[in-house]
Amino acid sequence: MKTHLDPSHTTQFALHAKELLEWNRFANLTAITDLKELAEKHFLDTLPLVPLIPPHSKVLDIGSGGGFPGVPLKVIRPDLHLNLIDASRKKAHFLKHLIRTLELQDIEARHVRAEALTTEVQAEARRYGVIVSKAVSKLHRFLDQALPLLGRPGMVIAMKGLDVDDELERAGSRIRSAALSLEKKEYRLPFLDIRRNLIILRSTDS
Repeated sequence: MKTHLDPSHTTQFALHAKELLEWNRFANLTAITDLKELAEKHFLDTLPLVPLIPPHSKVLDIGSGGGFPGVPLKVIRPDLHLNLIDASRKKAHFLKHLIRTLELQDIEARHVRAEALTTEVQAEARRYGVIVSKAVSKLHRFLDQALPLLGRPGMVIAMKGLDVDDELERAGSRIRSAALSLEKKEYRLPFLDIRRNLIILRSTDS
């Protein structure tokens, strides 16, 4: 399934990019400053996630940094309930500023580590249906952060580069012990011809 972008989406993306580069001088949000590269590696890179996420899901973006993938997801999928977290205070401040600037609703940014959220979501009803992260940490560490926060049924999506087999092997025991199904979905950034992977892990109701 392809994701349709309309002019309102691209306008929001352009404003996001403008704010990102302005704040980048003191908040260290991204190493990418070329606009075409930024558009593809950050904004277009989010598009393969869009059709995977069920309607009205409660989504947590761990280590959102400059707002990826959470903010573009929210722009394209306003039905989603988004929470963005980052351990960096400067990055969390940027995320809050970005949400206000883009006038997004039903989305929150917090300066907090994922581990600190576990005491807040002990009840199943408060856990997240989808947890995403864009190459923030190795897969086994990401799962250590995400699994205590994941509801059942639920889905974890890790955005990774092409070479991910070693990470999958190291995370294998965690995946099996949590009874997660695994899907590796390869995709390509069209203009830069870069291949990447989505690691999609699903929990069941049981």
